[in-house]
Amino acid sequence: MPWRPPSYSHPDSMDQPLYKICSAAALEQARGAGRFEGSADDLRDGFIHLSAGPQVTATLAAHFAGRDDLVLMAVDGGRLGQGLRWEPSRVGDLFPHLYGALDLGHVVWVKPLMLQDDGRHRLPDGVVS
Repeated sequence: MPWRPPSYSHPDSMDQPLYKICSAAALEQARGAGRFEGSADDLRDGFIHLSAGPQVTATLAAHFAGRDDLVLMAVDGGRLGQGLRWEPSRVGDLFPHLYGALDLGHVVWVKPLMLQDDGRHRLPDGVVS
């Protein structure tokens, strides 16, 4: 089994939603299966990449800049159980990772991510980033 960094629990996972950014097409495929298995990056890394609210803007800028086919899923982190782990990224920040499929029953809402005139994504109301 490959080495993994130590896991950290993060208290905010119980109180605030976590977010998954994906293409609208990937969401439609997941709806057919009742669960989101992950993007190509998720499958490569062995877990589903999630973001806490304050991480969403930076995640969009770093990994999804200019894409106009995206949705944002708000996920009830308190329902993800043992599969949710907070682990350090390459720069040391803790990010939520889900080991296993995301049951769509844990998704609170889904909203499109629209591009603004300046090319950045406009976050839906209520997302604190």
